[in-house]
Amino acid sequence: MLDFHETNVVVVFIFSVLLISRMTRGYAYGICSSVISLLLFNWFFTKPYYTLKVNDLTYFITFAIMTFTSIMTSALTTKEKQAAAEAYEREYESNALYQMTNRLTDAEDASEIAEIIVKTSSDVLNCNTACICFDENGVPEKTLIQHKSDGTLVRRELTPAEEPGRNGPADTSDSECQYPIYAKNMVLAVLLVPRDTCSTMSASQTRMLHSIIESAALALERLRSLQAQAKSREEATQERYRSNLLRAISHDIRTPLSGIMGTSEMLMDKLKEEDPNYVLAEDIYQDAEWLHNLVENILNLTKLRDGKLVLDKQPEAIEEVIGAALMVMEKRIPDRVIDVDIPDEVIMVPMDAKLISQVLVNLLDNASKHTPKDREILISVKTDNEKASIAVADRGTGISEQDMPHLFQMFYTTRSKDSDTRHGVGLGLAICQSIVEAHKGTISAQNRSGGGAVFTFTLPLESD
Repeated sequence: MLDFHETNVVVVFIFSVLLISRMTRGYAYGICSSVISLLLFNWFFTKPYYTLKVNDLTYFITFAIMTFTSIMTSALTTKEKQAAAEAYEREYESNALYQMTNRLTDAEDASEIAEIIVKTSSDVLNCNTACICFDENGVPEKTLIQHKSDGTLVRRELTPAEEPGRNGPADTSDSECQYPIYAKNMVLAVLLVPRDTCSTMSASQTRMLHSIIESAALALERLRSLQAQAKSREEATQERYRSNLLRAISHDIRTPLSGIMGTSEMLMDKLKEEDPNYVLAEDIYQDAEWLHNLVENILNLTKLRDGKLVLDKQPEAIEEVIGAALMVMEKRIPDRVIDVDIPDEVIMVPMDAKLISQVLVNLLDNASKHTPKDREILISVKTDNEKASIAVADRGTGISEQDMPHLFQMFYTTRSKDSDTRHGVGLGLAICQSIVEAHKGTISAQNRSGGGAVFTFTLPLESD
């Protein structure tokens, strides 16, 4: 045998085990190399040589120490390699997420965000992923953004079979897994991953995929929020411009209208009713009065919307306010009978009497336009411990389903072709709603049994 001291042989033994553990993966290679090296040591360097027999029992202690040391060395080396690999994976994940987050921050629309998601997920999963965005109503778009094998991104139209699932955390098909990207119980997009990749993803890839989906959800939600804010600012600006325009026009029109009304009234006083010119003057007066009321409604509405109309709330008897509204309507529609159903006791309600009277006038004017002259118009009042409810009911054609959600919107007019509604410009009910809500009340509309509609508004009995 070579003249090697046993100490040197043991050092070579440990070094070989360490080298094998370093160059291989897992614990099995290190343990196997420890056992094989021990057997070789016994075969070549212990007497009797070239056998596995042992004459000196102290060698068993040496063998045990060598085996234990080699296994510990192998285990520590393998563990260190695994820790280094995990650290590299974490670094790679952090790097990828950092770069993706930076790109998502700079994205200007949902399509650009989808491209970033597809590119990052394809690189992480080593496959070709795709993405479908959803609009603000939760409806999937018809365009699919897909990663190709050459690293490019393409857009193509969806086929009916590729429609994404909208329910559940992940819908699957024969060829792909669908991972919805949620925000506030709404699907913002769907990430499509090949089914083969889904079944073979490592824990690290699964973790990265979930991080990508979470980052994408935050980015899409942020984009939706910014778009909503921009839309809100645009609408506020348009509303301000519209209010200013209406206010300016109303002020300029009110003065000449007053002159027209005064002149036509003077002509009516000088003419006899059977004179054809009297009818002409009366028509001029009525049209001018309608325009004057319209101008007043516009001014009141702009003040209410701008918060510049201060309520002068005082306890008022509800029957007196209704009486004031009926006096106004008597001049407008002298040939109509309006029934009133009021409790016998006096009902005192804190309100701005002038504004509430305007609400009643608008509702009665609206009812008279839609009700034939031989049908009833009814005002009724009910109370409970907290509020008074005033209802104006007519016997017209009622409210259509398509009109019901929009009744109190500014400038919305009914889609009915009834000629009686030709003067409506969609401000009366909007003013009613603004006035009632300024009083902390509510207003609603519904159809009556037997035909017609009823508008009901409530006023608190206690002043706030």
